[in-house]
Amino acid sequence: MTFGLYTLGIAAFGAGFVDSIVGGGGLILVPALFATFPDALPATLFGTNKGGATWGTSAALLSFLRRVRLPWRIVAPAALAAFAGALLGALAISEIASAPFRKALPFILCVLLGYTLWRKDMGQRHAPRAPGRRTAALAAIGGAAIGFYDGFFGPGTGNFLVFMFVRGFGFDFMHAAASAKLVNVACNLAALLLFAAKGHVMWRYSGLIAVCNIAGNLVGARMALRGGTRFVRAAFITIVIALIAKTAWDAFGA
Repeated sequence: MTFGLYTLGIAAFGAGFVDSIVGGGGLILVPALFATFPDALPATLFGTNKGGATWGTSAALLSFLRRVRLPWRIVAPAALAAFAGALLGALAISEIASAPFRKALPFILCVLLGYTLWRKDMGQRHAPRAPGRRTAALAAIGGAAIGFYDGFFGPGTGNFLVFMFVRGFGFDFMHAAASAKLVNVACNLAALLLFAAKGHVMWRYSGLIAVCNIAGNLVGARMALRGGTRFVRAAFITIVIALIAKTAWDAFGA
């Protein structure tokens, strides 16, 4: 078990590093949790993951906020709606089978990747849409939809958020990554509250994950801020490719 905890700590650091830039840390941490605690209920492992990841994502958000000014009139409605959407998604997972979503996800990610590669200039310039009721409403709708997806299924949530802010609202990749962190915190907090209420969090191990995840998030956020928009775009493409491979294997490999 001691060796397993060391491995879990390393995985939590790596997940935090990846998450801090464009999301996708679940690719690393969730399989590590299943390997370390093979007899635990999946809901308990997901809840334990959220218990640590919430702190790590919050640390990355604070790092970004020191250097990046968020368009709050767009990002705040998205975060609030995502919180509600994630709660509904977490509740819905017990009623609706997720298998069709699992099989569709690699193809959705391929479209997202293809569009990003085709539009080489996308996300290079920060020119957010003019704030207003319509923009706020669209941000809330997008946040609610992605929040629901995060609570219901999860993989790729950070990538979808980055893409939404870049393509839908004119952010560059740096501002999109920072904004995605705020929405991700809302989603993680909603899911954590639900899992905790149902007793599905191993708090002792969540503490270990939180410490290592915070460290990874801080290192990753610093690299993203230093590397700028081009670095974040390259990381986004890399993580989406990895997600396509992982989700395709999960859906069709077995």
